[in-house]
Amino acid sequence: MASIVSTAESIRPRTDHRGHQVVASFEVIYRRFLDPEGNAVGSLPAVAEDADRLRALYRGMVLNRVFDKRAVAMQRVGQINTFPSSLGQEAVPVGIAAAMNRDDVLLPGFRETGALLWRGATPAELLTFWGGDERGATTSGPAHDFPPAVPVASQTTHAVGVATAFKLRREPRVAVCMLGDGATSKGDFYEAINIAGAWHLPVLFVVVNNAWAISVPRASQSAAVTLAQKAIAAGFNGEQVDGNDVVAVTVAAAEALARIRKGGGPELIEALTYRLTDHTTADDSTRYRPAAEVSAHWHEEPLARLRAYLGRRGWWSRDDEEALIKDCEDQVAAGREAYLALPPPSPTAMFDHLFATLPRSLVEQRRRFEEAENG
Repeated sequence: MASIVSTAESIRPRTDHRGHQVVASFEVIYRRFLDPEGNAVGSLPAVAEDADRLRALYRGMVLNRVFDKRAVAMQRVGQINTFPSSLGQEAVPVGIAAAMNRDDVLLPGFRETGALLWRGATPAELLTFWGGDERGATTSGPAHDFPPAVPVASQTTHAVGVATAFKLRREPRVAVCMLGDGATSKGDFYEAINIAGAWHLPVLFVVVNNAWAISVPRASQSAAVTLAQKAIAAGFNGEQVDGNDVVAVTVAAAEALARIRKGGGPELIEALTYRLTDHTTADDSTRYRPAAEVSAHWHEEPLARLRAYLGRRGWWSRDDEEALIKDCEDQVAAGREAYLALPPPSPTAMFDHLFATLPRSLVEQRRRFEEAENG
């Protein structure tokens, strides 16, 4: 169903059937506009009637998937390091990024490739990052966006810091923090949402619930019925959305960002999706997930869903599909060539991002590396 954001609402005390006073009640609402077959569910928002906008969203998801496929292949032959694919959950990073303003700040986890590409990062830059080169942490996207955070949940506290700066400066900007379901089990997350609520900060937390934190299923991570309700405990709104419906993700994010920008305080969106591949290229998910489970979730994946809707409306054809795939493949292939042609960084680069001013001991180490490099 399509509905307003969930509420965490204080009410006048009332007495329940046991004679106890009830001082507050809460609800978490789930939002969907397109079902797995691409059929409309309920009244559609304006974005679902905008053919150009939908085609752009579809392109963003296809580019994400094509990049993922190429990156996995490159890792297998040693051209980049361990890589986390986002196969099956492309609607979340693309939908979130599409709803953001340019001057908002993105603080991604490590699986938000689609968001980084949407915001201007190039395939070559992302391959440089996953190749272990610090130069890949700076992209053609907004300079204020953060690079992928590999340590789980570390970006949540960073997001609170960014949001605090916005509030102190009275800037109508939002820190958008994306994290996985496993990150909500970390202390960093609880500390971040607690202070975000207490200080009424302009931050949007997006929990990408893909059902598995590496080999740990969602059911083993938390007894909470939803992860969205964790926001309610921190004093702000939490909502669930069908994370395979890019229309629902975009609309939910746009509405939340608008409220936050107007001073409404933090919000959290739990996007329900599914990781259709291994956790990373260092993982073998067949050891902990039954094949039948993964196969069943292919029916829900976001690209086929939006493509079906576009085709049903007469806004997409087989020729369009073939042209788009070729264009994305050419773009990613060009990025691969640019990355492979990039001269390796100097060994002294390992010292360049540690401190604003290097301690004396590291200055000496850096000098020795530099002397060795120059012969």
